[in-house]
Amino acid sequence: MKKALLIAARILLGAVFMFSGFVKAVDPLGGTYKFQDYFHAFGWEFMVPAAFVLAVLLAGLEFVTGTALVFNFYPKFFTKVAMLFMIVFTPLTLYIAINNPVTDCGCFGDAVKISNWATFYKNIFISALAIYLLINQKKLKGNRFSLYGIASATIFISGIMWYSYVHLPIIDFRPYKIGNNIPELMKIPEGAPQDEYIYYYTMKNSKTGETKKMDSKQYIKSQIWKDTTWQIVKTSDPILIKKGYHPPVHDFVIESENGNDITDTVLSSNNYILVVSYDIDGFDKKCVDNLREFVNATKSNGVNIIFWTASDDGNVKEMLHDFDIDLPVYSGDEINLKTVVRSNPGIVLLQKGTVAGKWSSADIPKWSEIKRILEK
Repeated sequence: MKKALLIAARILLGAVFMFSGFVKAVDPLGGTYKFQDYFHAFGWEFMVPAAFVLAVLLAGLEFVTGTALVFNFYPKFFTKVAMLFMIVFTPLTLYIAINNPVTDCGCFGDAVKISNWATFYKNIFISALAIYLLINQKKLKGNRFSLYGIASATIFISGIMWYSYVHLPIIDFRPYKIGNNIPELMKIPEGAPQDEYIYYYTMKNSKTGETKKMDSKQYIKSQIWKDTTWQIVKTSDPILIKKGYHPPVHDFVIESENGNDITDTVLSSNNYILVVSYDIDGFDKKCVDNLREFVNATKSNGVNIIFWTASDDGNVKEMLHDFDIDLPVYSGDEINLKTVVRSNPGIVLLQKGTVAGKWSSADIPKWSEIKRILEK
């Protein structure tokens, strides 16, 4: 019985690490953005350049650790590695749960979203498994395929990360994946709960000089507002106490430099192509010739195509002029652009608001490929 429990604990712990590492590995840029969010929240701006390397290392080490535990490769060593992970991340997730510097820890990439407190409780459970294995580590015996197994897991996950970085994630967990209809994902169901906020009021009595602090709910319930001797001298910023329903897509906006919103036009058109570049400083210049050819072919076949970016319009127009690419420039939210397509630039084909195709800068399509999709 004890042996079976030990095996179950090892496999369960390993499975969590494998899953966590894999869903990060299929989207290394997503992990990079999450690290950047952490660094900005903590004021560690100097760490931002290291975000991509850290994202890759974290995903790879998690997956290899999980694989080792599931398949019993060097279980004693990797149990210690898993425990080290939990020693670092359990206190960190407690801090995040209490202070809420980021709304999502990114523990399972975009595949599974859980609250910060749920993340902390999850880590407590995982830590318990790791401690149990450490206590009984003498009974953990590896197998003769350990070296080959670790090497294979490392090569496999490295290949996944390389492909997903150069091209696009092999599995897209975001709301803009191919086949999704954006207008449908923007709808709020009737009667859906809304965000609830409270304010804190600082009150002062004009007669006695006494001061007191209370939240907006207490203020209404106490009916202190009926007493004219009490006056509000300070009001806090709104504080979210209960999160309401937020649609999967809530920040999809396409505007011209003069504020003209063409979002509805884009989403209702039979065919619309977006060339997406959240930041032109990171624009992949190796794709310029292929992109120019694609843009010219698209325009000559009468399909709407625009350049969608979060960078300054003037700088973008200058860059496109230098590249001899003639496209109207529209602006959008940087975070949303990063979510729409994990490439800079990336190409998105919309058909009546449905994502019909996505391509990275390494895979700029020929017009024949677009034509096949349109004919369907």
